[in-house]
Amino acid sequence: MSDFQIGLVVLGALVLLAVLVQSLWTARANAPRQADNSGDAGEHDGKPNFTEPVFDDSGFTNLNLAVSTPRRPAIDSLIDAVAAVNLDPMVSAVSGDAAVAAFPGSWRVGSKAFLIEGFNADAQEWETPVPGARYMAFQTAVQLANRAGALNDIEYSEFVVKTQAFADAMNATPEFREMRDEVARAKELDHFASQNDAQLGLNLRARHAAWSPGYIAQVAAQHGFVAGQLPGRMVLPASADGLPPLLALTFDSQAALAEDPAQSAIFEIVFHMDVPQVDRAEQAFERMCHAAQAMAQTMDGIVTDDNGQALPVQALESISHELQQLYDRLAERDYPAGSALARRLFS
Repeated sequence: MSDFQIGLVVLGALVLLAVLVQSLWTARANAPRQADNSGDAGEHDGKPNFTEPVFDDSGFTNLNLAVSTPRRPAIDSLIDAVAAVNLDPMVSAVSGDAAVAAFPGSWRVGSKAFLIEGFNADAQEWETPVPGARYMAFQTAVQLANRAGALNDIEYSEFVVKTQAFADAMNATPEFREMRDEVARAKELDHFASQNDAQLGLNLRARHAAWSPGYIAQVAAQHGFVAGQLPGRMVLPASADGLPPLLALTFDSQAALAEDPAQSAIFEIVFHMDVPQVDRAEQAFERMCHAAQAMAQTMDGIVTDDNGQALPVQALESISHELQQLYDRLAERDYPAGSALARRLFS
């Protein structure tokens, strides 16, 4: 082989090696960023075993009505159509066991919550009936409005039927308000709610390299986020137990469920805030902006709106100003953000 041929072979080998090195470098640069295994991304802030609460339509986390501990009163005429259920004058009280046995098979009337409360003869307060207690009177209610819309004639009629069935079991007499008046109240409340509902979101998008689920979890954990109920969901817990999370952080659930999540490439995560569900004092929007901006710096990302447009500080400040006005309107109508009534109305 001549020197010229040998030179061509060497040159070809060098070119091939250069291409291989370039390919490896490119693959490494574009590979999803991985979590630092030196620490546990699931444990932080003293809350490694946090469980995201699940709320029923009355705004409380207790999904089982027939429990040994009475649940706090939930019926409120501000948000409910209420019917009094009066016992026979010859009957001083009814046992909680009898009341629980007469509970309906479903606690819904159409798309609305159906509630029953009894006036505890000993505690002298309204509560969800429980076995072992004695009750001097009862009341039922159906929610006037929620995010599914306003109470309609059909739903109110179903409410009457359910209440009458419970009253018959108690040998009691129900008192209903006029359907027309309650449906009109429902429409007015639904209009107010639809004009004052808000769910805010920020997107965090990768500038260059993608992220793995573990890397996202590790960085988010540094800002107080913990694993939520579903794959690809993390939440920032409220300051008090049993309340809805302040914020949610979500990413591709399929990536989180992959056989090898470390190889999943995620280019976008979304921060979400359900405004009426969170107490104003928690400053959830400010915390969402801070977390998104800090994580963007750490993860080489950019904070954008749903259309991929970058959100400057001025835009976030404008949103914050409008949010304060919304908080004021909710409080003026006695539905302050984060209250049980607000959580029910905006559910």
